Amino acid sequence: MRKFFILLLVVFTQFAHAQVRKDSLNVTDAEGKRQGKWVITNKLMKPPLPGYAEDQKVEEGRYVDGKKNGIWVSYYANGNMKNRFTFEAGKPNGMAIMYNENGKIAEQGIWRNQHWVGDYKLYYENGEIQHSFKFNPNGKRDGKQVYYAENGQKIIEGEMKEGKEIGLWNEWFDNGEKRAEKYFNEGAMDTVKSVIRAAPKKPEPVMPQATKEIEKDAPPAPALVVDKVKEKVNGGATNTKEPLKIFKGEGYAKMFRDDKQISKDGEFHNYKLVTGKSYIYNENGILERIAVYENGHYKGDAPLPAE
Repeated sequence: MRKFFILLLVVFTQFAHAQVRKDSLNVTDAEGKRQGKWVITNKLMKPPLPGYAEDQKVEEGRYVDGKKNGIWVSYYANGNMKNRFTFEAGKPNGMAIMYNENGKIAEQGIWRNQHWVGDYKLYYENGEIQHSFKFNPNGKRDGKQVYYAENGQKIIEGEMKEGKEIGLWNEWFDNGEKRAEKYFNEGAMDTVKSVIRAAPKKPEPVMPQATKEIEKDAPPAPALVVDKVKEKVNGGATNTKEPLKIFKGEGYAKMFRDDKQISKDGEFHNYKLVTGKSYIYNENGILERIAVYENGHYKGDAPLPAE
């Protein structure tokens, strides 16, 4: 009888230890691999992130044999969710959602094999959809593509196949009036069939200079953020006579891509183009559009330079 109670006690103890291990946080196994639920605070980050308290939560999720698996959530310093990724064997693979610091969604779609697949949406900071794209399994835009203004007005709509525009593309001014019908064949626009209309004329409001200066610092369109890796002031040139200035995201700047072609030209606020031009190229590096922005709003396209 006594042996029976001893055996029962051993089994109960092992079960209790297993439950504690299963429900415990931040467990590392005998091989040094992270297992189970982990909550990563700033003191575990190397180096620690600026703006976060030492014990503040930075991200959380589950590990399997030292690799992230399932849903992982990370947070801004203000506590709002930063992103929500699905992991498989340590790599993002599945639904991915990114958020602005104000808590509203910035991007969402399915991330697989290092690129977007299926339906993808990019949002303005006010929560309105900016782009609604479709991607094929190879990560190329394929299917219906739609662009919207910040007020929710549809401004561009058309179809793509293997990353190239096909068929009829419709464009609208931000007041809803038809701007253009453009016809494409494998990314090349048919200039004979296409029709592009002039922008509707409207009186320019007269504003005091002080008001203009204030409006210049209005929040810009979020899609035109400088890619600090791929875009550089003056194209990263070092043979200029003037000393190079470090661009800190404010004021006038002319940005260039890695291939030395101009990408953005105008006034910036917090590394975002507020007033000026954004040069848009196709995958072959050919200039397709020059989008004009004023006080953070898309105003239409400028004519392409004559060849």
